[in-house]
Amino acid sequence: MAKTWRTEIPYKFCGLNDYTLACRKNKFAGANLKKQTQATISPYIAKLPQIKMPVKIHFLWQEANRRRDPDNCCFAQKFILDEMVKQQRIPNDTGQWVRGLSHDFTYGKDYKVTLTITEVDE
Repeated sequence: MAKTWRTEIPYKFCGLNDYTLACRKNKFAGANLKKQTQATISPYIAKLPQIKMPVKIHFLWQEANRRRDPDNCCFAQKFILDEMVKQQRIPNDTGQWVRGLSHDFTYGKDYKVTLTITEVDE
């Protein structure tokens, strides 16, 4: 039976527009933004076990309002996956290990993303 894990990250991630703007400011601003974001979410990723099987990951993005486009918000999956690899929660974020990504969006009083990670058969 496939194992499933869930973790919630209570954080307002930068959107793609913010990241693009930072990258255009100077050659270090985008890298610094990514590094700061990953440092902030690190404790939440650390709660996950090391997963040695391919996975599918579902992202449930909660926004406090409808101002940002969904595709602008879910860009932050890059930071999340990179932190999962950095902490060795998944071996890599290539297609060999990440077999599917899906996204849903909801609106509430806070910003957060809930990850549901499910092992898949090889």
